[in-house]
Amino acid sequence: MTLTAVRARQPGASESAIARLMEGRAVAVPVNKPEITKPQQLFLPGLDELRRAMPNHIARSSLFAPVARGAKTIHRESILVTRKDALLKYWGEQLDEAQADVWMQLIYEILSRPLGEAVPICRAQFLRAIGRQTGNYEYAWLHRTMKALCFAMLVIEVTSDGKPKMHVGSSGALHMLDGFDYDEIRKTYTVRIDPRWRYLYANREFAFIDWETRLRIRQGQDMAKTLQRLVATSDELVQRYRLDWLKEKMQYRSPMRKFKISLTAAMAELERVEVIAAGRIELNTKGFEQATWIRI
Repeated sequence: MTLTAVRARQPGASESAIARLMEGRAVAVPVNKPEITKPQQLFLPGLDELRRAMPNHIARSSLFAPVARGAKTIHRESILVTRKDALLKYWGEQLDEAQADVWMQLIYEILSRPLGEAVPICRAQFLRAIGRQTGNYEYAWLHRTMKALCFAMLVIEVTSDGKPKMHVGSSGALHMLDGFDYDEIRKTYTVRIDPRWRYLYANREFAFIDWETRLRIRQGQDMAKTLQRLVATSDELVQRYRLDWLKEKMQYRSPMRKFKISLTAAMAELERVEVIAAGRIELNTKGFEQATWIRI
């Protein structure tokens, strides 16, 4: 039997700090002796097989972006683009929308077991669940993605008036994937998620992603997938985002004129799959260009 194991290196940390994160008082995870607690199952009210979920802080950030294939930017304590109510620092390669699909599906797969426990996943079934083919290229891509998610590390700090509310002497981190084993004989992964992730979903601070709709988004329209996640983070009927913020969030490095063309196409794609209506680019009251749409 051939067995490959990858585990994220994690500092000792108390869960209580991330618990306080959702109350607006915490900064990441203090370096204390780990608390011994009974593993808990992640419960997301309203989640079913037709929807996936992502914490709002993650969905609004530039952690996952519609970047082109090929060599990825490697981040080292980079500050991600997000709203002013949180500060996200990131170590790892820039993640794309296909990898966002993998991570959301992983979260869905582990819901049947307490967080922290090993969950077996058939790689072929997993690929089909995220709308991909099963072949050597896809299997190799999935394995690279698992490793990328394992080493991807975040420090999340809540903020007040755009400034970090950091307690002196505290630090900590979360990996997107706590670790995995791969069984070459059975063609299965066994994955683990850090139990502290449940605090990022607390108080319904997560977005529901319509999975069937996401799989209907045309190939090559990753920007539409990014917008779909962003739309889901707000219940507002009319949503508006400044173009300069959107461009940075999506890690789009070409000129603004090209970004506007791609953004217009992405909004049209979301109109086609009935996520939004009346998507357009216009000037706001301060004279800045913004994208505006109606959430369906």
